[in-house]
Amino acid sequence: MSQIPPLFKREFLGYFRSPVAYVFLIVFLMASVGCAFFLGRFFDSNIASLESYFQFSPWLFILFVPAVGMRLWSEEKRSGTIELLFTLPVTTLEAVLAKFLAAWAFLCLAVALSFPMALTVAYLGDPDWGVIGSSYLGCMLMAGAYLGICSLTSAFTKNQVISFVISVFICFVMVLLGWSVFTDFLGGYLTLPSWLVDIVSNFSFTTHFSGFVKGIVDAKDAVFFLSLAGFCLFLNVLVLDR
Repeated sequence: MSQIPPLFKREFLGYFRSPVAYVFLIVFLMASVGCAFFLGRFFDSNIASLESYFQFSPWLFILFVPAVGMRLWSEEKRSGTIELLFTLPVTTLEAVLAKFLAAWAFLCLAVALSFPMALTVAYLGDPDWGVIGSSYLGCMLMAGAYLGICSLTSAFTKNQVISFVISVFICFVMVLLGWSVFTDFLGGYLTLPSWLVDIVSNFSFTTHFSGFVKGIVDAKDAVFFLSLAGFCLFLNVLVLDR
């Protein structure tokens, strides 16, 4: 019998046994809504859309997802409970999946709690709910890809701060690869061929997330996020087995 459901329940409920989870949710929602209103000029656009809200998600995730993922395995190693965990009848793969899914569910909850923004848009105009739905879907898939990276870095060290810093750096690079300023630099100043610039930008979160924000649910974008998360979890299992 799989041990994933009980482990998932233990990990997910564990987030709410301390005020840290509630503080995280409040700060994340305030930061995301603040970016939409002040940086994205939500009301000035005069468009019934959440594009100004979701366009900042890749940048906000650079800090907030590592804050969730840094403790996945670092805390287990620091406290010594990782030895106790693996004395239970649970495989490494089951433990990795349970912890990942619990953290992913927590992040999806944080994203879903922004639904008052969608209600605000519906009150002010007539939004395209298909676009809003695809934006939420893409945001949650992207959060899973971020979390896969953070879970992997957390497995390498027992220090949460080190895990956080490494995760932030890797996620920042993954976002930067698709930023127009960076791609223009590669093609203009470094005179790299356009096909090589396209290959580099295709490894960026923003490249694959932009379609969801526009209402385009492309299978290759979903596969990118899921495969990146899956590959990181595969490496996560290898690191823990080592």
